[in-house]
Amino acid sequence: MQDIWILRLGHRQSRDKRVTTHVALTARALGAKGILVSTRDSELEESVGDVVSRFGGDFEIRTGVSWRAFLSDFDGQIVHLTMYGLRIDDAVPRISGGRLCIVVGAEKVPSEIYQMADINLAVGNQPHSEVAALGILLDRVTHGEALRKDFGGRLRIIPTERGKRIESDPE
Repeated sequence: MQDIWILRLGHRQSRDKRVTTHVALTARALGAKGILVSTRDSELEESVGDVVSRFGGDFEIRTGVSWRAFLSDFDGQIVHLTMYGLRIDDAVPRISGGRLCIVVGAEKVPSEIYQMADINLAVGNQPHSEVAALGILLDRVTHGEALRKDFGGRLRIIPTERGKRIESDPE
């Protein structure tokens, strides 16, 4: 699967905790290798790390990352998710199959990001959830492959038409 990283900018711990957690979990479930968050947040690292330890996968989370340094050194394509960008259907064909960094903002994104990005991409040009936009983009970029991935975790959700079924490996 493609080498995809998510860069979360402007995470405000008191306000964005649940949304950033959902960005991270969406990234993990839909094929990203990891998420880098510009604000240091050990609780976020612990929460996402706990999901990875129980449900599997090799997803990585790092907080307190200097976004300028990371993007300057990133060897791959940078895609910025913004409602002001190109329509997704026009932009996705321009995304290469190599390393990819998807920038997802929380608060006002510095204008520098628009210049550093190879593609400024919009999943609809209306206000909406960055979690939904990330999910749609990752599904398009990975062609749904991540939805069939076996994460090899000690907890596995077994699809059922009704009810809940979880299998658990002994610890």
